[in-house]
Amino acid sequence: MKIIFLGGTETVSGSKYLVETENTRILVDCGLFQGYKWLRKRNWQPLPMGINHVDGVVLTHAHLDHSGFVPVLYKEGYRGPVFAHQATTELCQIMLADSGRIQEEDAKFLGKHGLSKHKDPQPLYDEATANASIKLFQSVEFHQQFAIGDIQVTLQPAGHILGAASVIIEAEGKRVAFSGDIGRPNDIMMYPAEKLPAVDLLLLESTYGDRRHEATDSAEQQLAEVVNECASGGGVLMIPAFSVGRAQLMQHLLVKLMAEGRVPKQPIFLDSPMAINVTEIYRRHHKLHRLSNDDCQRAFNTVIYTRSVDESKAIASQNGPHIIIAGSGMATGGRILHHFKRWLADHRATVLFSGHQAGGTRGAKMLQGVESIKVHGSWLPVKARVRQLDGLSGHADYSELTDWLKASELRADTPIQLVHGEPDAMEAFRDHLSQTTNFDVDIADYQGVYHL
Repeated sequence: MKIIFLGGTETVSGSKYLVETENTRILVDCGLFQGYKWLRKRNWQPLPMGINHVDGVVLTHAHLDHSGFVPVLYKEGYRGPVFAHQATTELCQIMLADSGRIQEEDAKFLGKHGLSKHKDPQPLYDEATANASIKLFQSVEFHQQFAIGDIQVTLQPAGHILGAASVIIEAEGKRVAFSGDIGRPNDIMMYPAEKLPAVDLLLLESTYGDRRHEATDSAEQQLAEVVNECASGGGVLMIPAFSVGRAQLMQHLLVKLMAEGRVPKQPIFLDSPMAINVTEIYRRHHKLHRLSNDDCQRAFNTVIYTRSVDESKAIASQNGPHIIIAGSGMATGGRILHHFKRWLADHRATVLFSGHQAGGTRGAKMLQGVESIKVHGSWLPVKARVRQLDGLSGHADYSELTDWLKASELRADTPIQLVHGEPDAMEAFRDHLSQTTNFDVDIADYQGVYHL
């Protein structure tokens, strides 16, 4: 057996791992490269290693850096199965279509304004292709072993987001684990990752291989302080939020704080059709996360969901303190920008970021204290307070990952290839594991090959 690293190496995007035996080829994860332009250009290069001819694809979870390249395979002729947990399948149905729609809109905008070097710019894939690719998905349950050729595959819970899994494969007398993205052990919403069995090789994510997170129990108190500060001044609280995971968590925390009397009751708007659809999936699969059916129902009964454009616009007529949760999480687009145009110049308002803000995004700039930001071609003065909520990361940090490894059934000298991390994080994590464990740790190379 051999494994070829086609993405997720020295970067946190584009996860793709090609596994080959004598008779079978499978792809574990099929993600888009995101972020820097030189990385995104890889999405347009000829398909490496003929991966559109693999016997099957297995996804760890629905985030686009792990699933967003599936429509490209479909576009290039792939018609084999894509195996994923049922919740991942449902989330992908929403997220892939949204990705295709955004790419179509971007291509049209570039073409209309002559902003592309191409005469007729085209999307990497469109919404129709994304919807068609969903027909390839075959849902499997956690711990349900299935076969692709001579490779046996099992998914086990990894925390992180709904449906997220670690993938265990067995073939030719060897067993390999792909960690996927590992959640935090004390996450407010998701259960902890299941411990690994003994394996002959582990591909381990290292997103936060160089940092420690704040305690999750501090997040509620931070949120309460921000809500109370904003409401006491009669202001509007705007929360840019990612549609999967973070929007659902913010609803739960706000409703909980109001029910406990720790913050004043006020309208909460979830102004994101995509996040609303994802919230319904979380409600259906409430047994997969810590929130009970009653918790989900209470949030559903309390939060005001605005799907249409007219409903979104109507929020502007709301009087008094209220809270708006809207995409996108880094304020790079979405309905949150329209609310910025209405409230960002108001000193009584607050913008609360609750997730990682990549360099160069509006969110990162606002946290750095810029005096104005550009939205839809106009510069908006930032008079509102800008806050950041810590302790809600969906990724385990280096200490939590190390504890997870030590609690698993791995033998002391198990080989580990670090993936899905920026170079500094990977290097720091390798050093940490080398000092605190006996694992044989190395960093995976792009298009490198590992032979078992």
